[in-house]
Amino acid sequence: MLTALEAILLGIIQGLTEFLPISSSGHLVIAQALLGIEEPMLTFDILVHLGTLTAVFVVFWQDIKAIILRPWCKTTALLAVGTVPAVVLGLLLDDLFTAMFSSLVFVALALVLTGLLLRFSDGFHGRRRLEDMNLGGALLIGLFQGLAIMPGLSRSGSTIFGALLTGLRRDEAARFSFLLSIPVILGAAAKQVLGAGAGGLQLHGAYLLGAAVAGLCGYLAIRIFLRLLAQKSLRYFSYYCWAVAAAVLISQLLIS
Repeated sequence: MLTALEAILLGIIQGLTEFLPISSSGHLVIAQALLGIEEPMLTFDILVHLGTLTAVFVVFWQDIKAIILRPWCKTTALLAVGTVPAVVLGLLLDDLFTAMFSSLVFVALALVLTGLLLRFSDGFHGRRRLEDMNLGGALLIGLFQGLAIMPGLSRSGSTIFGALLTGLRRDEAARFSFLLSIPVILGAAAKQVLGAGAGGLQLHGAYLLGAAVAGLCGYLAIRIFLRLLAQKSLRYFSYYCWAVAAAVLISQLLIS
């Protein structure tokens, strides 16, 4: 079982990396390897993801409230279409994605790809609003989100890149990316709960502490990310991703 200190550390990593475009899954794989954590942490994983999801609700509550009041609006259709690729890829390639989580080398290579996407993202100058995007654009962004199930490939970075490809303004790209995370995070948590059954979930105080820390750090990460995105400063995250990838690859070469 995780100690309180380990839960806080992993909560910080999850909260910051879930929304900063540097891959939360990749960082958690690396952190667990460094801490020597090998046993499954299903309950903790579910709770920290729900903690970070709370941050999305706080920051984007007005958008979420508008969708609740007008559930049949265009934004709902765009979000529904954008969610489809992640569902399809998650179901069809579940075993492949699961195997990727056991390979630090793959995580490092995916981080290199994340860095490339972020580096190119600063060059886009979209002018379209979300209301002007068609279903094809939502499907493209959703495809990037589906591929980001791979550990090391940032969900936020990938979907922002896909949104900018469609010509969306930077603030609108971020808005759609974060709203699109809601059904995916909820769906992944539901899948884990159903797969584990009631007996497979164990609640501990350290887990709740980690979830609370993840939520707070997630809120801070969203605010930081939105500011840097507006300033076209995503390239700094690309340098970070490449540095982490290089460190992981070098360590694996030394071990082998």
